[in-house]
Amino acid sequence: MLTTEGTLLGGRVHYRQPAQGFRSGIEPVLLAAAVPAQPGERVLEAGTGAGPALLCLSARVPGCAVTGAEIDPELAVIAAENATANGFSNARATPGDIVNTTFPEPFDHAMANPPYHSPASSPSKDPVRRLAKVGSESLIETWIARMAAGLRRHGTLTLIVAAGMAPGCIAAMAAARCRCTVLFPLWPKPGVAAKLVLLRGVKDGRAPFAVHAGLVLHAPDGRYTADASAILRDGAALVL
Repeated sequence: MLTTEGTLLGGRVHYRQPAQGFRSGIEPVLLAAAVPAQPGERVLEAGTGAGPALLCLSARVPGCAVTGAEIDPELAVIAAENATANGFSNARATPGDIVNTTFPEPFDHAMANPPYHSPASSPSKDPVRRLAKVGSESLIETWIARMAAGLRRHGTLTLIVAAGMAPGCIAAMAAARCRCTVLFPLWPKPGVAAKLVLLRGVKDGRAPFAVHAGLVLHAPDGRYTADASAILRDGAALVL
C-alpha cells in the first residue's frame, strides 16, 4: 500500500497514512481531544484506521493505554507502525472487526468515528474508502453495543458522527446501557448548521441529557478559531 508522510497536532505527531482511498480529516483529532482519559486508564477505539485518534490521544495523555481495532489488516499494521514511530509504547492496533474481536476488559473509555454514509449513496470506487465510510443503522447499533459492553461501570463512550445520525446513535446508546448525556455540536462557521456532533455516553450513568454550546471551527474568513486551533494544532483537550 502506497503511503504518505505527514504530521498531526502541529507537528507533535508523525503520521503515515494511505496515499489513496480514505484519508483522515480533523474528525479523529477532535474525537481524541474529547475523550476524558487520564494516565493509567485504558481506552478502546473502534475503527482506528491508520491510527490518527489513537496517536493524538496518546500524545495528549501520556501513560494511558489505547487499543485500536481495525478491520483492514493493512491499516492496522500502519497504525501499529505509527505508534512505534512516535514512541507510544502503550498504544496498539489490533486487526479485526470490533464486532467479533475480544479484548481484555473492562476499558475506562471507548471512542469511535463510525462509518456513516448510507449504503444507498453512490459508493466510492476505492474499497478501503468504501469500507471506512459506508455504514448503516444496524452496524452503528452493533458498534455501540460492542463498545459499551467493554466499558467498566461509569466508563465513557465518545462518538463523532454526522448530525443526522445523532438520534439513532442516542437511541442505541440508551439500549446499550450507555445513555447519552452530552450532545456537542461542531459548527463549521458562525451561523452555519452543524454537520458533525460529538456524543458522550456514560455506562450506567444517571446524569441528565444536555445539548452544549459546542465549538465553532472556522472564523468567517475561513481560518480556524482560537479554540479550534488550540485543539487541532496545540493538542488541547476538548471538554464536553
